[in-house]
Amino acid sequence: MTDLIVTAGPFSFNARLEREAAPKTCEAFLRHLPFESKIVHVRWSGEGVWIPLGDMDFGVGYENNTCYPSPGQIILYPGGVSETEILLAYGNVNFASKAGQLSGNHFLTLTSGLENLYTLGRKTLWEGAQPITFRRA
Repeated sequence: MTDLIVTAGPFSFNARLEREAAPKTCEAFLRHLPFESKIVHVRWSGEGVWIPLGDMDFGVGYENNTCYPSPGQIILYPGGVSETEILLAYGNVNFASKAGQLSGNHFLTLTSGLENLYTLGRKTLWEGAQPITFRRA
Protein backbone atom coordinates (compact mmCIF):
# COMPACT_ATOMS: atom_id res chain seq x y z
CA MET A 1 0.00 0.00 0.00
CA THR A 2 1.32 3.43 -0.96
CA ASP A 3 0.21 6.36 1.17
CA LEU A 4 2.77 8.99 0.15
CA ILE A 5 5.19 9.80 -2.65
CA VAL A 6 8.56 11.05 -1.44
CA THR A 7 10.71 12.84 -4.00
CA ALA A 8 14.28 13.47 -2.85
CA GLY A 9 16.95 14.86 -5.15
CA PRO A 10 16.38 13.17 -8.53
CA PHE A 11 14.69 10.10 -7.00
CA SER A 12 11.10 9.17 -6.24
CA PHE A 13 9.96 6.66 -3.61
CA ASN A 14 6.61 5.19 -2.58
CA ALA A 15 6.04 5.21 1.16
CA ARG A 16 3.74 3.56 3.69
CA LEU A 17 2.57 5.34 6.83
CA GLU A 18 3.07 3.31 10.01
CA ARG A 19 -0.48 4.07 11.15
CA GLU A 20 -0.81 1.26 13.70
CA ALA A 21 2.56 1.78 15.39
CA ALA A 22 2.67 5.61 15.26
CA PRO A 23 -0.88 6.92 14.74
CA LYS A 24 -0.41 10.33 16.38
CA THR A 25 2.80 11.05 14.47
CA CYS A 26 1.22 10.00 11.17
CA GLU A 27 -1.84 12.17 11.80
CA ALA A 28 0.33 15.17 12.76
CA PHE A 29 2.54 14.80 9.68
CA LEU A 30 -0.42 14.45 7.32
CA ARG A 31 -1.67 17.86 8.47
CA HIS A 32 1.52 19.39 7.01
CA LEU A 33 1.19 17.91 3.51
CA PRO A 34 2.41 18.66 1.00
CA PHE A 35 5.68 19.02 2.93
CA GLU A 36 8.64 20.55 1.10
CA SER A 37 12.12 21.13 2.43
CA LYS A 38 15.77 20.20 1.88
CA ILE A 39 17.75 17.29 3.22
CA VAL A 40 21.33 17.56 4.39
CA HIS A 41 23.67 14.80 5.46
CA VAL A 42 23.64 13.91 9.16
CA ARG A 43 26.54 15.01 11.35
CA TRP A 44 26.57 12.49 14.18
CA SER A 45 24.28 9.61 13.23
CA GLY A 46 26.02 7.70 10.41
CA GLU A 47 24.40 7.00 7.05
CA GLY A 48 21.34 9.21 7.03
CA VAL A 49 19.98 12.49 5.76
CA TRP A 50 17.88 14.86 7.80
CA ILE A 51 15.59 17.85 7.69
CA PRO A 52 16.40 20.27 10.53
CA LEU A 53 13.16 21.85 11.73
CA GLY A 54 14.27 24.06 14.61
CA ASP A 55 11.50 24.59 17.13
CA MET A 56 8.68 23.30 14.88
CA ASP A 57 6.15 21.54 17.08
CA PHE A 58 4.18 18.59 15.68
CA GLY A 59 2.38 18.21 19.01
CA VAL A 60 3.38 14.58 19.55
CA GLY A 61 5.41 12.69 22.11
CA TYR A 62 7.26 9.44 21.61
CA GLU A 63 5.63 6.46 19.90
CA ASN A 64 7.25 3.62 17.96
CA ASN A 65 10.54 5.33 18.72
CA THR A 66 13.97 3.98 17.84
CA CYS A 67 17.62 4.99 17.95
CA TYR A 68 18.47 2.63 15.09
CA PRO A 69 16.24 3.18 12.05
CA SER A 70 16.85 0.76 9.18
CA PRO A 71 17.49 1.90 5.60
CA GLY A 72 14.27 3.30 4.16
CA GLN A 73 12.76 4.12 7.54
CA ILE A 74 11.87 7.74 8.28
CA ILE A 75 11.71 9.00 11.84
CA LEU A 76 10.46 12.20 13.44
CA TYR A 77 12.29 13.53 16.48
CA PRO A 78 9.66 15.69 18.21
CA GLY A 79 12.23 17.95 19.88
CA GLY A 80 13.45 18.33 23.42
CA VAL A 81 17.17 17.73 23.94
CA SER A 82 17.87 18.76 20.34
CA GLU A 83 15.86 20.51 17.64
CA THR A 84 12.87 18.92 15.91
CA GLU A 85 13.94 16.94 12.86
CA ILE A 86 13.02 14.30 10.32
CA LEU A 87 15.66 11.68 9.48
CA LEU A 88 15.81 9.20 6.60
CA ALA A 89 18.22 6.30 7.05
CA TYR A 90 20.02 5.14 3.90
CA GLY A 91 22.47 2.83 5.72
CA ASN A 92 23.56 2.19 9.30
CA VAL A 93 22.24 4.85 11.69
CA ASN A 94 22.77 5.36 15.40
CA PHE A 95 20.54 8.41 15.91
CA ALA A 96 22.34 11.10 17.92
CA SER A 97 23.05 14.80 18.26
CA LYS A 98 25.81 16.87 19.82
CA ALA A 99 23.90 16.33 23.08
CA GLY A 100 24.15 12.52 22.72
CA GLN A 101 21.84 9.63 21.85
CA LEU A 102 18.36 10.47 20.56
CA SER A 103 15.25 8.46 19.76
CA GLY A 104 12.75 9.29 17.03
CA ASN A 105 9.30 8.09 16.01
CA HIS A 106 9.39 5.66 13.07
CA PHE A 107 6.28 6.80 11.20
CA LEU A 108 7.03 6.25 7.51
CA THR A 109 8.71 3.46 5.52
CA LEU A 110 9.86 3.69 1.91
CA THR A 111 8.50 0.76 -0.12
CA SER A 112 9.95 1.33 -3.58
CA GLY A 113 13.04 2.91 -5.08
CA LEU A 114 15.20 1.48 -2.30
CA GLU A 115 17.95 0.74 -4.82
CA ASN A 116 18.47 4.53 -5.03
CA LEU A 117 18.75 5.20 -1.29
CA TYR A 118 22.52 4.80 -0.98
CA THR A 119 23.08 6.96 -4.09
CA LEU A 120 20.81 9.66 -2.62
CA GLY A 121 22.75 9.61 0.64
CA ARG A 122 26.13 9.89 -1.07
CA LYS A 123 24.86 12.58 -3.43
CA THR A 124 23.74 14.60 -0.41
CA LEU A 125 27.08 14.03 1.34
CA TRP A 126 29.24 15.08 -1.61
CA GLU A 127 27.03 17.57 -3.45
CA GLY A 128 25.13 19.18 -0.58
CA ALA A 129 21.48 19.85 0.24
CA GLN A 130 18.86 18.15 -1.93
CA PRO A 131 15.18 19.08 -2.27
CA ILE A 132 12.64 16.75 -0.69
CA THR A 133 8.85 16.67 -1.04
CA PHE A 134 6.26 14.49 0.68
CA ARG A 135 2.83 14.33 -0.94
CA ARG A 136 -0.19 12.06 -0.91
CA ALA A 137 -0.12 9.23 -3.43
